Amino acid sequence: MADILLVHGSWHGAWCWRDLLPELAELGHDAHAIDLPSHGSDPTPVSDVTLEMCRDAVLAASSPDTIVLGHSWGGYPISAAAESDPQAMRGLIYLCAYVPQSGLSMVDMRKRGPRQLLDGALEKSSDGLSCTVRPDRVQDLFYHDCPANTLPFAFARLCPQAILPQDTPLTLSTRFGQVPKAYIRCTDDRTIPPEYQEEMSRCATPEMRHNIDSSHSPFFACPRDLAGIIDQITRAF
Repeated sequence: MADILLVHGSWHGAWCWRDLLPELAELGHDAHAIDLPSHGSDPTPVSDVTLEMCRDAVLAASSPDTIVLGHSWGGYPISAAAESDPQAMRGLIYLCAYVPQSGLSMVDMRKRGPRQLLDGALEKSSDGLSCTVRPDRVQDLFYHDCPANTLPFAFARLCPQAILPQDTPLTLSTRFGQVPKAYIRCTDDRTIPPEYQEEMSRCATPEMRHNIDSSHSPFFACPRDLAGIIDQITRAF
C-alpha cells in the first residue's frame, strides 16, 4: 500500500479525481487529493495565487512516505515542492504533465512545444490575471473519450486559472534530482502533444516511463487502467 497525493492541473480541482480515488483504494492505496489555491473549495482569490503558494500546498499535504502525482500544470508545483524539500516525498509521478526545465516557467515550456494545441482556446480575464477555456473547446481538449456524464460534471466545476504562477520561472538543482520520478504519457492527448510528453518523460528512467491510450483526462476516461499503472509505479519506487 502507498500513500498517494493527487495534484490537479489547470482549471480543475480535487474533484477531477472522483473516479480514480476508489480505484486506487480498491488496490489498497491510501490516496487523497487537494485543491490548489483558488481552485475547488479553496478560498484564495485568483489574483493572489503564486507558484510558491502552490508549492506550499503540496508540501503541507505530503510526508516522507508520500508519492506525489501531478497532472498537466500540476507538474510544476510538485517539482517546486521536490526542489524545496526532497525529503518530503517518496517519489514523483508526472501524468501527462509538464516537467520543468530549470529557469523556465510553464508558459515558457508550453511555447517550446512542437504544436500549440491551446491556440485560440483561452480567454483572459479583463484584469489579465487569469484565463478560462472557451466553452466550445472544453470537450475536445480535455474529455473527448470520456463517459457522457463527464462533461456536465466537469463543466460545472472548471474555474479560472491564475496566470502568474504559470508565468513564474522555476530554478532546479541537484535537490530536485534526488527525488525518484515516473512519467505516464497519454497517447491521445489533445492538450499537451504526446510527442512533447515523450520528450519530458526522459526525466524518468526507461522502466519508469508508461503509456496509456487516453485523452488528457485518463482519470475520467479509463480510471481503472490508470490506477493499475500507478500501482505498478508505486511498487517500483
